[in-house]
Amino acid sequence: MSIVVTGATGHLGRLVVESLLERGAEGIVATGRGVDRLQDLADRGVRVERLDYDDVPESVDWLGAGDVLLLVSGSEVGRRVPQHRAIVDLAVRSGVGRIAYTSAPAADDTALTVAPEHAATEALIRASGLPFTFLRNGWYTENYRPTFEQARESGLVLGSAGEGRVASAPRSDFAEAAAVVLTTDGHEGAVYELFGDAAWTYGELAAAFADVLGREVTYRSLTPEEHREALLSAGLDQGTAGFVVALDQDIAAGLLGLTTGHLAGLLGRPTVPLAETVRTWA
Repeated sequence: MSIVVTGATGHLGRLVVESLLERGAEGIVATGRGVDRLQDLADRGVRVERLDYDDVPESVDWLGAGDVLLLVSGSEVGRRVPQHRAIVDLAVRSGVGRIAYTSAPAADDTALTVAPEHAATEALIRASGLPFTFLRNGWYTENYRPTFEQARESGLVLGSAGEGRVASAPRSDFAEAAAVVLTTDGHEGAVYELFGDAAWTYGELAAAFADVLGREVTYRSLTPEEHREALLSAGLDQGTAGFVVALDQDIAAGLLGLTTGHLAGLLGRPTVPLAETVRTWA
């Protein structure tokens, strides 16, 4: 049996492969659009294969009956459903034993801005008849690395999330949880809502930045309109600025502040706290 990871050239997929290696997993196949970026994994005994989400072949010799497949969601918003459909269809034709998918929180029952494509993909997987596991990943702490750099320069954290909370964890925690699901039994049909153990506000984020930077950092709470104008003034295009503001409104609505305990449960330990991750950015 092989464990096949798609998107292994991306941040999360690469970390999943690293976690599988740490767990002593065998038969790992790492796929990505540019296999040259996976050469170091090949040097460590991982089979590396090309898989372009926009050019999925009818069949491949590295995916077969009984294999476990992790479909790491694509990064191209607006194109993910057809991309994911092509990979799910390949999985069906190959007779895989189980498919795991990195989805979004409460994907099929939420107003979260990023959810619709994930909900559609979950529906495709359910309709495929394949045994599945949904890893509904919450927010990555690393999403705030650019905010940290801005705070380093300006002493400000700008946002329109109000007092909304984010229960984040580092990507490595989500990757380790995926590796657990791929290498252990008992996850068929499971839907995991994965969040960090502690939910923090942007004011607390600013305080964590201040502790690491050794300077005052203040959270400036803006209206959505003020936030959009600030982002446009900083050089973002209309679409990106609107997307960022919409995500802050999701946070204000409490959609990313859940603390379910599912992530820590899979890890068998607490999730890595916000402050610990921020310290690595100094």
